[in-house]
Amino acid sequence: MRELELLSPAANKEVAIQAILHGADAVYMGGPSHGARSKASNSIEDIKEVVCFAHQYRAKVYVTVNTLVYEDELAKVEELIRDLYFAGVDALIVQDMGILRMNIPPIQLHASTQCDTRSVAKAEFLERVGFSQIVLARELTLKEISEICEKVNVPVECFIHGALCVSYSGRCQASERCLGRSANRGECGQMCRMSYSLKNADGEEIIKNRYLLSLSDFNSSEYIEDLIKAGVSSFKIEGRLKDSDYVKNVTAAYRKLIDGVIASHPDKYKRSSFGASEYNFIPNLEKSFNRGFTDYFLPGRTYKRMASILTPKSLGERIKSVNELNNGDGISYFTPKKGEFEGVRVNRVENGKIIAARRIDIPKGVILHRTYDIEWEKKLSGNTANRKISLDITLNETGIEAIDERGLRVCLPLNVEKEEAKKEMDIRHIFAKTGNTIYKLRNFTNNLKPTTFIPASVLTSLRRELLSLLDKCNESTYLYQYRKGEDKNVKYLSEKLESSDNVSNRLAREFYHEHGIKEIEDALEVNKKRMCEKDVRVMTTRYCLRRELGCCKKNPSDKRMNGKMKEPLTLTTGRHSFRLEFDCKNCEMHVISPKRQS
Repeated sequence: MRELELLSPAANKEVAIQAILHGADAVYMGGPSHGARSKASNSIEDIKEVVCFAHQYRAKVYVTVNTLVYEDELAKVEELIRDLYFAGVDALIVQDMGILRMNIPPIQLHASTQCDTRSVAKAEFLERVGFSQIVLARELTLKEISEICEKVNVPVECFIHGALCVSYSGRCQASERCLGRSANRGECGQMCRMSYSLKNADGEEIIKNRYLLSLSDFNSSEYIEDLIKAGVSSFKIEGRLKDSDYVKNVTAAYRKLIDGVIASHPDKYKRSSFGASEYNFIPNLEKSFNRGFTDYFLPGRTYKRMASILTPKSLGERIKSVNELNNGDGISYFTPKKGEFEGVRVNRVENGKIIAARRIDIPKGVILHRTYDIEWEKKLSGNTANRKISLDITLNETGIEAIDERGLRVCLPLNVEKEEAKKEMDIRHIFAKTGNTIYKLRNFTNNLKPTTFIPASVLTSLRRELLSLLDKCNESTYLYQYRKGEDKNVKYLSEKLESSDNVSNRLAREFYHEHGIKEIEDALEVNKKRMCEKDVRVMTTRYCLRRELGCCKKNPSDKRMNGKMKEPLTLTTGRHSFRLEFDCKNCEMHVISPKRQS
């Protein structure tokens, strides 16, 4: 049976705990440094607390150490990894291959999406050099994912929900080039969320001030069973900068979907952790932050829109009637002529009319979006879930035994004074009072003689001791997996590395040289001369602006803007401009930052 893992993001300790309570089989979070979201860092002490909480359910904790490591940081990162290992972290998510040459404990390593794994060959290489789990690029189709899963023997992890980077992850250098803030160092300046104007070769402004690189948010909820059948084992929700309400809702939604597949195929799949979550709300993906949804490339290359060109802000949920609104809700809509995104807070609804905090005139026929649902927010802000481990208890004349769903079994002798019962005892309710523990009584078997009487206070004490023993048994038997060995003979995919391959220290260079690389160009972050002297390809994207705008060269019927799309096309925003190049053979778009003028 294949274990399936729902992997949720955590900005901090509190969000991590909520993710687990709402059904996550694992969480990923940043450590004190070197995580690809620098604003989502956590102390070692907080990570230890998350580990203790998660491991009760046999859920795992992964920590991101997935930025580039500079030469003068190697010793610091070695120390960080040792601290994380002794904190009980299950695995590290990494990008920099220099980590494989560090003097570190045998902690499991997962290949980050920053490694840009898009091919069978790349996945096989990563497996052979010692990675225990491989995070695939988000741009892959179901067919491509299936081909990779078929060829590797380690779990494959895929993103299933959340924000999308327009560039292949790990290959975006726009923020570093233009703002001096490297996405590969956790400091992305969100160049893809900026508004751009599009000009053609004649300098004509075809489109003005639109969010032409801002993708809609990924939603694979309709493809979960397809992904499972393709061989995916870990299902990753994006969002280490998202709040607790977002993580609660999205985790609960995908928990139900994955559980549904497991229930339909109990002979094929099982959860990778234990404990059932109960919610006091109905999960709804549209209620949480989203820029509209796309299934991206999962079904293959289609002509459906992928971008949220009119706004990078959350669209929330589409509402059918103003009578659905609550006092205090936030609503938004696009103006019919200019396509501007307008928003306002609702004071109340009277006779089908919106009375707002300021005077508004909502045109007839526009689609209304609720971007803030005050009643939903109130509900999500409280305690919304609990997660319990099922437990079977058997009591007889000589002892008491507990077996839980994790497979743990503990026993206590019944060394207590017994009296003769005046009538048969009903004592199940005593053992059902598990209180604030993680346990929930499923079955209770009372094999005491009808004439045996034991005081309720004694049975209560036995119950507490039994549950405490289960906790200790779980802690002492938790099974860690360790780092795989490295095949030093496997060769890398090519013999030359460019700056976008992100080599920033001597240990990474040593790793690649040992695996057959002859030429290595340092990462842009440590190669400032190249950053200034040449044209730099700052993004490679599978998303194509020509296709998005309805003028794909491969589709003769796609002619909406063909007369205006004389190349080269240029994107401009403020003082930054980018030349667009279209590789139609590989269905890719290259975003080029031109050489800087002195």
